[in-house]
Order: sequence, then C-alpha cells, then structure tokens
Amino acid sequence: MKKIAILGQPNVGKSSLFNRFAKKRIAITSDLAGTTRDVKKEFVDFDGREAQILDTGGIDDSSELFRRVGNKAIEAAEQADVILYLVDGKALPDERDKKLFYRLQSLGKPIALVVNKVDNDKEEERAWEFTEFGAENLFFVSVSHNRRVGQLVEWVKSHLEEPEETMALLMEGGEEDALENLIESFDEESGTLVEEEDLSEIHVAIIGRTNVGKSSLLNALLGEERAVVSEVAGTTIDPVDEKIVVGDKTVTFVDTAGLRRRGKIQGIERYALGRTRQMLERADIALLVLDASQPLSELDEKIAGLVDEYKLGCIIVLNKWDEALGSYEEVVDEVRYRFKFLSWAPILTLSAKTKKRVHKLEEMILKVFENYTRHIPTRELNEVIKNATIRHHIPSLKGKPVNILFASQYAIKPPKIALVSNRPKGLHFSYLRYLTNQLREHFDLEGTPVVLVPKKRGEREEENA
Repeated sequence: MKKIAILGQPNVGKSSLFNRFAKKRIAITSDLAGTTRDVKKEFVDFDGREAQILDTGGIDDSSELFRRVGNKAIEAAEQADVILYLVDGKALPDERDKKLFYRLQSLGKPIALVVNKVDNDKEEERAWEFTEFGAENLFFVSVSHNRRVGQLVEWVKSHLEEPEETMALLMEGGEEDALENLIESFDEESGTLVEEEDLSEIHVAIIGRTNVGKSSLLNALLGEERAVVSEVAGTTIDPVDEKIVVGDKTVTFVDTAGLRRRGKIQGIERYALGRTRQMLERADIALLVLDASQPLSELDEKIAGLVDEYKLGCIIVLNKWDEALGSYEEVVDEVRYRFKFLSWAPILTLSAKTKKRVHKLEEMILKVFENYTRHIPTRELNEVIKNATIRHHIPSLKGKPVNILFASQYAIKPPKIALVSNRPKGLHFSYLRYLTNQLREHFDLEGTPVVLVPKKRGEREEENA
C-alpha cells in the first residue's frame, strides 16, 4: 500500500488537507502554529485505491521541540511513496520553502507543490509567483473551500495501485468466509445470543496527566522514536496510533494528550480532551501512567476515573521507577489507597527512559485482554452465585424475600452478567460488589471490570446495560 506524506511549514493547512482526504475530522486544526506535533496516520480509500496518509508536524527550527517535530516530518517523507508539499498562497514565496521543497525533490519521489488558501481567481493570479519553484506538478487550491482539491486528488490517484478485483476474489472462494463472519452464533447453554467479535486486535489507550512519560512509553514499546518527546508539558495534542504484533494479536497503541486540571485547559487542548474521550470509547485497555518520582495528585484520581467511566481493562504503570519516592510497598500501598475502585488492576513498575521492565507490559496486556474478553461457562457461573447467596443471604426488600433465579453472561469487553431476580431492585450495590468479589475469587478476572445487571425474567439484557 502506498504512503502519501503531507509536509510544509507550520499553519499552511496540512491537517485540513489530511481531514479533507479522510472525509472526517481526525487531525486537530487550529490557527496556532505547531498544533500537529506527531505524525498522524489514516487509511484513505480513493475510489477503490487505498493509501495511507501521513499528516506531519510543521517544519520549523524556532525551538528544540519544533526541531524534533520537523525531523519527524522529514522521516515521514523518506518513508513515503508520494509527497505533497504545502505552502501558504496568501504569503510570498520564501527561501526556506524553496530549500525544503528542493530537499524533498532530491528524494526522487513523485512530489507536488500545493499552494493552499487560494480562494478565488484573483488570488490565484497573485499566487503564480510560486511558479519560480520550478515544480513539475503545481496545484492552486483552497482546502477550506474545497476549491480545486479534486484535481489534486486525481493526481494522487494516478500514483496509486489499481483497485483490487474484490468480486473476483469472492468468486475464488472468499465469499463463504465473508458470509461466515456475518453469522451470529447461539450459546445453547445459556440461551444467550452472542455476536461473533474479532478478538485479533487490541486497542490500548495510554492515559495520564501531562509529562508523566506517555510518549516515552509508546516509543519504548515500539522500539523506535515514534512520538515526539519533550520536557514541554502538553507536547502530544493529537492522539497518536501505532501498531505492533504481540503473539497472535495486533496491538494498537493510542498515545493520548496529557490531561490537566480543568482551569488550565485552554484552546486546542480542550478539543484534545474531547478527542481523548473519543479514543477511550473504542479502547479495550487503558495504561494508566503515573509518575513514581512525584506525589500522586487529585488529577491522577480523576484521570483514573475515566477507566471506570468507560469500563476499560486497566494496567497501572508506575513510570520513572528508577526515581521512585519510596519503597515498592510504600508506593503501591498509596496507589491502592487512592485508587480503591481499581483494586482489580495489576500494577507494573518500569522506566520508559531506560526501557527497564517495559517488555513485561506486553505480556500483561495479553493477559488482561484475555480476561476482558472472557466468557464464563453458565453452569460454573450459577454455581458460584448460588454458593455466594448461601454463605451471605440477600437482604429482603421491604420485608419481602429477594432471590436470584438465574445468572447468564451476555457480553464481553468487559464481562457483563445478567442476574435474573424476582425483585431486581432489591439487589443493593453493596451486595453486587460482594458477588463481584466472589466471582473474582473463583475466576481469573485480573485487569478487567465485571458488570452485574439485575433484571426480571424475560427482560432483555440490553434494556439494563
């Protein structure tokens, strides 16, 4: 599959073009220079011809942070098959743009000079000064107004592979496999309809407050400098996706924007917070990264609350362990005290900077995902529930007895279990917590929440989920 890199100086419209190609708002756009800092990737279908679009940070050497961002952009160009270099059509051509364009041109790849922000014919006349670049492929466009972007798309398509003959592949035997994936299986033991889920990919969100080492951890996991790392708090704004293969699973890591106290969230960071929530909606596991060299804060607790809110599997990562404030027992006791609602989450100490014990995280992710997608056999489930109610009777509801007639798991990610009762409202949350602890004692459910849903006989699980 071909890769297309979008490059240029800050604030020329690279992320807007990226979003235009993707036909949805993926990259954050802003008038603030330097909004994009990591390389954002997205697969785009150009009328059956697929490509991966790379949205790079603005190339600028005004600070150490921006120099690193620019280096990432150049690396993306070197890996790409097609290069789009954007300039601001409302400004005059400058020598820095020329040098960058010629440097990219020397890579010997198809390259187009895209003069953006040309909103009308009059502005296009002024923008003809960019012909002095000597670019063989020159396009005058307005991404925000979708003016002449179609011509650019056609040029891009001319450098992509022809679309595959999908129907021909189906006729060769792929049709049966495709149909099999659409068939729902029926769990005869529990009488529950279960949709087949693709469990080959694990989505892992890396969350934490600013400057705890999330991007360093992502780089350590990938074994390369994928995300920009800086002492400047808030370096990561756009969530960054990267995939690795662990065992028989594809693990997609999302390095999310560092979160701050509400009063300190301004401008594009507020939008970044919303984007982080979008990432959590499709995540399976959260790596809650804490800075072992700093005292835990109220903000750490609030961020940890997102794990509970989105019902994610979780691993608590104590980063910067080589600079820890106390002994293992002292620090872990403090974490367990502050995060009682994550008592089921395993804790791993490591140093992303030195990569010490980072490899342990891969093994733990696979284990947590196995528990997060676990289906407990109905017979065993009901046996544990029955014994639990015998040991500790269910309190009555207004003097009337409350019984659990039957238990059935109806979903995974995380395990969700319906408790069929004669009086569902009589199952108090404290008793449900007791039952959850009983299930954890009998089944390996480390790293995953467990959701118990009281319901009446004949009531659909979805009505209570």
